[in-house]
Amino acid sequence: MINFRCRFPRGILGYKRPFRRGLKAWLLSGAIASGAVLVQDASAETLAETLVAAYENSNLLEQRRALLRAADEDVAQAYATLLPVVNFVTQANTSGPERNNDDRHWSGSLALSMDLTVFDNGVTGFAAEAAKETVLGLRAALIGIEQQVLLDAVRAYMEVIRATQSVALRENNVELITEELRAARDRFDVGEATRTDVSIAEARLSAARGNLAAAEGDLAVAHETYKAIVGQRPNDLEWPVPVPATADSEEDAKSVAVRTHPRIKEAQRSVNAAEANVRRAHAARGFNVTTGLNLSIDDQSDHSYGAGLRATLPLYRGGLKSALRQMEARRNAARAALLQSVIDVELGVGTAWAMLRVSAARTEASMRQVTASRLAYEGVREEARFGSRTTLDVLDAEQELLDARSILIGSEVEQYLSRYSLLSAMGVLTAEDLGLGVVTYDPADHYNLANSGPRPFGSRSGRGRDLDRVLRALNRQ
Repeated sequence: MINFRCRFPRGILGYKRPFRRGLKAWLLSGAIASGAVLVQDASAETLAETLVAAYENSNLLEQRRALLRAADEDVAQAYATLLPVVNFVTQANTSGPERNNDDRHWSGSLALSMDLTVFDNGVTGFAAEAAKETVLGLRAALIGIEQQVLLDAVRAYMEVIRATQSVALRENNVELITEELRAARDRFDVGEATRTDVSIAEARLSAARGNLAAAEGDLAVAHETYKAIVGQRPNDLEWPVPVPATADSEEDAKSVAVRTHPRIKEAQRSVNAAEANVRRAHAARGFNVTTGLNLSIDDQSDHSYGAGLRATLPLYRGGLKSALRQMEARRNAARAALLQSVIDVELGVGTAWAMLRVSAARTEASMRQVTASRLAYEGVREEARFGSRTTLDVLDAEQELLDARSILIGSEVEQYLSRYSLLSAMGVLTAEDLGLGVVTYDPADHYNLANSGPRPFGSRSGRGRDLDRVLRALNRQ
C-alpha cells in the first residue's frame, strides 16, 4: 500500500497540490520499485491517456466553461451602471391643416442627452461584489465538474478492463468444460463413466456459453460507455500500476478535503455573495445622485442645452423591506448550506476511506481464495484421472475457481476505483493534481478580458480584439 503524507507547504490556496509528479511519474516509479522493466505494446492505451482524452473531449466541461464566461459578463454589467448613458434622439412632428390653409405643418428636432450616476450609496459596488463571488463560486463548481469527468473516465476505463478480463475467464471456462465434456465422452465410450456424467458436462457447457455471451454483452456496453465519456473507443487498455497514493489516515484526508474541496469553496462564495446582496439591499435605502446633460436643435435652428444634478432619497417604496428580508433569508440559507457542505464532504471522505479498506481486505482474501481454489481444482482433476472423483466433482471445482477469479478481478477493480473516489472526495482529482500534461482551462483569462474596461460606442479596442480571439479559439476547441 502506497501512503502519502498530507504535509503541504503553504501556497496560493493554503496548500500545495500533492500530485505534481503526475500519473505517468507514479507509473514509472512503480515499475522501478518492482525491479521490472515493462515492455508494453506501442498501441496500448494507458489510464493517463484516457484521462487526457476525457478532459479534452468533455462537452460537460465546455458547457460549464461557457456558463462561467457568461457569469464573467455579470461583473462587467454590474459596473456598467456607473458609466454614462448617452442617447441620440431625432424627432419629427406634423400637425393638421389650419382653416383656410390646406398645408400641413412639419417640425423636427435633434437632441443629445447624457445621464450619469454620481453616487448610489454603494449599490453598484455591492452588486459587483456579489457578481464576483458568484463567478468564484462557479469556478469552484467547474473544478467539481472536472473531478466528476475524470472520475467517470477512471470508472469507464476500469469497467472495460473488468469486462475484458471477465470475457477472457468465460472463454477459458468454455474451453475447460469442452475438454471435460470430451473426456467424459471418452470415458463413457470405454464404460468408465455414465450418461449422467456426459449430460452434466453438456449442461455446464451450455451454461458457460450463455455466461460468455452475457460477458461479451457487458464488454460491448462498457465500450460504449467508455466512448461516451472519453470521446473515443478503448484500444487495448493496460492495467494501471501502481495504485495512486492517497493519505496516511482518514483524519488527514478529511483535513485536506475541508481545505480544498470545490463544494465547500463554492458554498463559501455563495455566503459571500449573499452577504453582499444584503448590504446592497440596505444601501438601496440611501441617497442616489445623478447628473444629466441635454443638447437639442430644432428645424428653426434654435439651440438649447441644459445640465442638472438630482438627488433622491426613497421615503417609501413598496416591497423594499420585503426585498431586504428576502436577502437576509437567502444569506441564512447560504450559511446553513456551507455548514452542511462541510458535513457532506467529511461524510464522503469517511465513506470513501471505509470502501477503500473494505476493497483492500476483499482483494487480499480473494487472492487467498484463488490460490486455494486452484490447488483444489488441480487436486480434484488429478484424482478424477484415477477414478476417485466424478465429472461433477471436477466441474464443481472448476466453477469454484472461476468464481474466485471473478471475485478477485472485481475486488481489484473496486480497490482501484475506491482510491480514485477517495481522491475525488478529498478534492484533489483534477488534471493539475494528476499532472496530466494538458493545457488546463484558466477562467481568469476571460474574466480579465471581459472586465478590462468599457469600450465606448462599441469600438473594437486592442483588448476587445484579444477577447474576440480568445472566444474564437474556445469555439474551435
